[in-house]
Amino acid sequence: MYRRGSIRCNERGARGAIREVDRVSGARKDLLGVEEVSGYLGVGPVTVYRWCREGRLPCLKVGKSWRIRREALEDFLRQGERPATLTGQLRSFLAMPDNVLGVAQNQELLHRLDAAFLSVGEARGGLLVKFAGGEQIPEAELRADLESKGLEVGRLEEEGRLRFVQDRDSPDGRVEALREFVTEVDGAGRTIWATFNWTEQVDLDTALRRQEALTELVEERQLVVKTAVLERVIDEWSSATLRRAQVAHSGVIWLSESGLVLSRVRPLPPA
Repeated sequence: MYRRGSIRCNERGARGAIREVDRVSGARKDLLGVEEVSGYLGVGPVTVYRWCREGRLPCLKVGKSWRIRREALEDFLRQGERPATLTGQLRSFLAMPDNVLGVAQNQELLHRLDAAFLSVGEARGGLLVKFAGGEQIPEAELRADLESKGLEVGRLEEEGRLRFVQDRDSPDGRVEALREFVTEVDGAGRTIWATFNWTEQVDLDTALRRQEALTELVEERQLVVKTAVLERVIDEWSSATLRRAQVAHSGVIWLSESGLVLSRVRPLPPA
């Protein structure tokens, strides 16, 4: 890792992005669209537009659209100006299908994790669903908070790419709601990216039973699901309880003010 100003870059990741830009754009054109650049870098189009406006990423206007020269993007990456964003790191971590557990230090970081997770799903062409029943704030406030963290909620809803769904009160309500959503959009040809949050204490046996059902659904329908909890929710769990929750998922995301930890749960080797 090295640093230029306040922006950090993973040199290996930059080289990989440059190779990808070379492979795709070299075969087609030297002028790249904002959507292409955002897909390569794992950030939202709004971030690319901001870099263009600020002059950090040289670009030009063609009609009503911004275009970035391939050489300019390569220079941008080589100079170490690709930010080590949460979205970029999750983009490298998340797989399809996937079923991950997130732990956030506070609600601000919980929603930042939501926005980053859904941004990765958007970049990969997914259908996005945010289950809002586990939140203790009004849905309108939740929308505004996610928008402030870089997720273009209004546009995605207008395009039919993002849906807010209320969880049900029954123990298996989340699984039932997700299954119904999957059935409703079946045939759309896109992977579904779903995010759930726990902001209050939850019975562990109920949570693990729900997680087993989610795991089956993920594997059956090729979904990407994130279930996140606030740190205070798990404060009273024993070490053994926490391990049970971790191994019920394929990966774990820990997000705190001090940093990010990503880990994968590996299956047992054959006897």
